[in-house]
Amino acid sequence: MRKTSLKDIAQEAGVSTALVSYVINNKEKEKRVGKEIADKIRKIAKKLNYRPNQIAKSLKTSKTHTIGLVVASLDYRFTNGIVSAVEAEARKNHYTVLLGSSDEDAQKFSELINALIHRQVDGLILFPVENSDNLIKYLKKHELPFVLIDRFIPEIKTNIIALNNFKAAYSSTTHIIKTGHKRIGFINLKNSMFHLKERTRGYRQAMKDNKLTVNAGWYKEVNEKNLKEDVCLAIKKLIEPPLNCDAVFFATEYLTINGLKFLNSLNIKVPEQLAVMSFDESEAFELFYCPITHSRQPLEEMGRSAMQMLIGAMNDKKAAKQIFLESEIIIRKSCGET
Repeated sequence: MRKTSLKDIAQEAGVSTALVSYVINNKEKEKRVGKEIADKIRKIAKKLNYRPNQIAKSLKTSKTHTIGLVVASLDYRFTNGIVSAVEAEARKNHYTVLLGSSDEDAQKFSELINALIHRQVDGLILFPVENSDNLIKYLKKHELPFVLIDRFIPEIKTNIIALNNFKAAYSSTTHIIKTGHKRIGFINLKNSMFHLKERTRGYRQAMKDNKLTVNAGWYKEVNEKNLKEDVCLAIKKLIEPPLNCDAVFFATEYLTINGLKFLNSLNIKVPEQLAVMSFDESEAFELFYCPITHSRQPLEEMGRSAMQMLIGAMNDKKAAKQIFLESEIIIRKSCGET
């Protein structure tokens, strides 16, 4: 079956091939094509099942109308929420998203970016991983349009959409304190990433501002490669003498999930025996008998803003914007009453 051409559409519409090209490439306003004729051309193109030749188009314009999106993991609601928002905004702006997951591995992160660059994507949206600073500096030096999302690298001034992690952790800790708890343990990942360190800083500052001294044993770091065992051990130490914590704040939703499983196995009642706060939310919380209080990140806004920022960066490579969004505390029952 012969492929429909611009000439076929032009003949049926009774207009020039150039006029059809303007409409198909969304330049009707720029070329002052009337709305009625533009709608007619699009209807005919749809009827004839017209498909643009993207390879020829990219050779002509030096653009592929594709962007690369590299996430840290596809296993979490947080990531999937942002991916959906990026894809929706990309589609509105006539871009296709090529998606890859680094699985928090610096080598895989580098390989994915190289593969996307060889595919000649017009820009990149990246969740940087630990030890990826040099690669980010390389992209900046060579003026490749990109936006970092979720994870901030303070020494590199570049486009970023992220959460104000310090404020989110500060507000969450303050809420736990308001519910009457003073011996608050904090479990975080053993990781050098800035956003996780900011969560720790927010926790410590909130405790200090409320005149609560943090016992050195209340702060626990766990290894991601030994997550389940490390979380169980951390909780055990926090809730037993001599620490006797009356609340635990988990720095990520998957730390919370593992923590809740362990608390369940010990028959620890939440919040009667131990208050629980999660930095983020998870659909898995719905399976737990006690609704979990958590901070909710604006995933849709984060993904949409990242795509909009990337479009701006692709048009003006010198512009660098940094936007930090706010979270919202969703109060459930796991911390008790305020």
